[in-house]
Amino acid sequence: MPEEPTVSTTNLVLVEGLVSGPAELRQLPSGQRVATFAVSTRAAKPPMTSLPVAVWDPPEWLEGLEHGQPIVVVGSLRRRFFRGATGGIASRVEIEAGVVARMTEARTRRRARRLVEDALERLD
Repeated sequence: MPEEPTVSTTNLVLVEGLVSGPAELRQLPSGQRVATFAVSTRAAKPPMTSLPVAVWDPPEWLEGLEHGQPIVVVGSLRRRFFRGATGGIASRVEIEAGVVARMTEARTRRRARRLVEDALERLD
């Protein structure tokens, strides 16, 4: 039997944009916390694209996110399955954030640049 070639894969998402609205925080029965929010981005042409983001065990400052706040998210794309309102199985594709950084101060902008550089290095 021929040996299958090894394929390298990368699931890396880097988004810089504006927060679309306040984060929704939930505590799961397991005790783990998750925050969800959306980031709006614009390609070369309108319209804007709103991307859902999930942050597990989020930092406290995330609760204060406001509409229009600039932010950088680095993570991976995930498809999550759950029971919908009608009882059937539904799914959602979202960015599962590893790092979330505000773009409000110079120190944070430098950190975000490092995140971008690290992400690009991982692609090489």
